[in-house]
Amino acid sequence: MSSQRITRVNELLRREIGTTLFRVINEADCDLSAVSVTHVVAASDLHTAKVLVSIRGDSVKQRRILSILRKHRVDIQELINKNVILKYTPRLSFSLDTSLAEGDHVLDILRGLEEEPSDDPAV
Repeated sequence: MSSQRITRVNELLRREIGTTLFRVINEADCDLSAVSVTHVVAASDLHTAKVLVSIRGDSVKQRRILSILRKHRVDIQELINKNVILKYTPRLSFSLDTSLAEGDHVLDILRGLEEEPSDDPAV
C-alpha cells in the first residue's frame, strides 16, 4: 500500500476512533474529555493498528482509562467497521502517548529559563 494511502487511512481511523469513543464508552468513572487520540499507526496490510492516546491526569487515572479503552476495543472496532469501508478492519491496540506531556515539560523548563535573571550585564 502506498505511503500516501496509509497516511490517509491513519488519519481517517484517528478521527473515527475519536468520535466512536463517545458512542461506546459511557462508564461513570471514565472522563472522556481527558482523552485525545493523537496518532494511529496502521500496518501496511491493515490487519493491525496501534492507537496512541494522550490522557490528562495522574498515572492512576491514565491506567484506569487505558484499561477501559482496551476493554471496549471490540465494540470500537465494530463501529469502525460499520462506518469506514476498508478491506480489513484493523485489530486495534491502545497505547499511552506521553509526547504531549513531555512537550509541556520542556516548555515549562524553557519558561523557567526565561524568568531567571541573568548575571551577565551584557545581556
